[in-house]
Amino acid sequence: MSDVKSFFDEQGYYVAKGLFHGDHLSKLQRDFDRIVNQLKSSKEEINARWDGDAMKELDPKQSIIYHTHNVQSYSENWMRAFQDQAFLDVIEKILGPDIMLHHSKLFQKPAGKGAPFPMHQDWSYFPTIKDTMIAGIIHLSEASDEMGCLRVYPGSHRLGRMLNFSGQELREERHKLWDEYPLENGTILEAEPGDVVFFHYCTLHGSMPNNSNQIRKTVLA
Repeated sequence: MSDVKSFFDEQGYYVAKGLFHGDHLSKLQRDFDRIVNQLKSSKEEINARWDGDAMKELDPKQSIIYHTHNVQSYSENWMRAFQDQAFLDVIEKILGPDIMLHHSKLFQKPAGKGAPFPMHQDWSYFPTIKDTMIAGIIHLSEASDEMGCLRVYPGSHRLGRMLNFSGQELREERHKLWDEYPLENGTILEAEPGDVVFFHYCTLHGSMPNNSNQIRKTVLA
């Protein structure tokens, strides 16, 4: 327990290998695909590609990332996943036993045109009083560097809350840390199906475009 917490407290992230596997993982993958197909057939705007000057610099073409909130509302299997004991055990090692699910997000980066995310912090999107919010990215597919996997700056959570660092600022607003912490220099966190990457909501993170011929599939809780 202390190894997980001490690593997370020091680095601001932790990679839990193979938390989901076997039939459980297969069901999550199946429901993920079903939800994405429903989103596509809805004819609603489901492209969550960000705006801002950093995005234009990273990826000037019209890339795509399919997205929706709260997948547990559309899938019993995903509701069970967020209550999975192995998943909660790691979270408890980081946060302690008082755990609450705030929300979840589905992200699918299509092959060859999957949108990137500029380097940013998450705190401004859902600030908490004690800054105890963490994220857990559950991987349903491989996530290689070419596929636009997560990149982080280890230990950057200790910078605390940075203003104008949500990833969608215009050039005249953007923080000096854009230049101090460029996305291309972030630590690459490749993952396999069933792995979960946890990180603090002040940890600087982002991801490159998916330039591969494979689809990258994740759910963030």
